[in-house]
Amino acid sequence: MSFNLSAPCPRRVAPAAAAVLALCLALPTAPIASAAELPTIDLAIKGQRLVAEIAATEQTRETGLMHRFSLQRDHGMLFVFKDAQPQAFWMKNTYVPLSIAFIGSDGKILNIDDMAPLTESTHPSRGAALYALEMKKGWFADRGIGAGDQVTGLDRAPKAPE
Repeated sequence: MSFNLSAPCPRRVAPAAAAVLALCLALPTAPIASAAELPTIDLAIKGQRLVAEIAATEQTRETGLMHRFSLQRDHGMLFVFKDAQPQAFWMKNTYVPLSIAFIGSDGKILNIDDMAPLTESTHPSRGAALYALEMKKGWFADRGIGAGDQVTGLDRAPKAPE
């Protein structure tokens, strides 16, 4: 489909477009945390170093990596929970294909799952997870990282307030 942007706008379309624009401007918008706003932590798994943004509050965990279109190389997001318990994630409003590692309170990876963008399929942990680490899809597999591997540096992660 193509559009001629130099052609005059039909009279019936202009009011409709104006109404849509007015509605969009009137809707409340919630601030979306960006990479520059979240603290980061340096982690390592099997000698592979990475930088993870920290999502330790309910709001930052709910937003996660939604509304982002890219991730820097060897960068991801560490979700920190108040208590170790079964966790499940989905990819609603998330554009970057991701792999997620669920991590127990001992720092060992419980399981890793690949997640397709813009889906609401749930991806559960296989046990009680205190952390979840999202990286670009394939990051863990490309480095031979799997269940049972130890994540170092988690002792420097902040505790989740809620």
